[in-house]
Amino acid sequence: MPTGLDHSGRLPAAFHAAGSSSFSEFLAQVAPEMLPGRRPLPPGMAADVSAHATTIVAISCADGVLMGGDRRATMGNLIAQRDIEKVFAADAYSLVGMAGTAGFGLEMMRLFQVELEHYEKIESSMLSLEGKANRLASMVRNNLGAAMQGLAVVPLFAGFDVDAKSIDQAGRIFSFDVAGGVYEERFYDSIGSGSLFAKSSLKKRYRAGVTTDEAVKLAIEALYDAADDDTATGGPDLLRGIFPVIMTATVEGTRRYTDEETKAVAEQIIAERAENPGA
Repeated sequence: MPTGLDHSGRLPAAFHAAGSSSFSEFLAQVAPEMLPGRRPLPPGMAADVSAHATTIVAISCADGVLMGGDRRATMGNLIAQRDIEKVFAADAYSLVGMAGTAGFGLEMMRLFQVELEHYEKIESSMLSLEGKANRLASMVRNNLGAAMQGLAVVPLFAGFDVDAKSIDQAGRIFSFDVAGGVYEERFYDSIGSGSLFAKSSLKKRYRAGVTTDEAVKLAIEALYDAADDDTATGGPDLLRGIFPVIMTATVEGTRRYTDEETKAVAEQIIAERAENPGA
């Protein structure tokens, strides 16, 4: 179906027809080739021809939720990019990060942001946090064909639930599998190649009710530990001034920490490790 203006200068009828509040469903009708995972791929595995994003962590804290991601992307045994960003604000109260094929993942993140904004404009209200997670799960499911050829994208979603009974229960985390399954996680979670080491770090240090400031340090420590054992995860780079992306979602909305703020925490952690290298 053509998506531009017709001979009279008017938009095609599909743009005026009543439909659902889902932008991705509309796109599937008028321009399905623009959806991630809908483009035809040549046969065979393609995992080593694209940059891959790696480790993301999410932590529930006393006044909401925090998400952090390292900055490295790899292509096989090479570092493809040292300062890629993998954590974003999905909307005013939620965060999303991705691991896996960077090109597909970044496109999926942008589409998810548009999906939530489109819904809010059409319905004049926000989706529930579960609704947002389910919309993201549907996008992951649509990428299954590419995932079977080695081009998987696995997101991590977290947000402040404005409908929660109390503020200490408002920070919620959702993980996904490549088939689009969605699972709510308690307290913390991590995805990507360094997730095993990041979760082991969080398991030892996390406690219920941590403050946001404590969660920032926990996240950077977890990413530091992941980078220590996983070559695909990048740790704080003091020489180049590259530090993890740290974002929070609270009752006041989403916030991204500045490089100066994350640098101060990273320098504190590195100084502590220098005193006790085995920690």
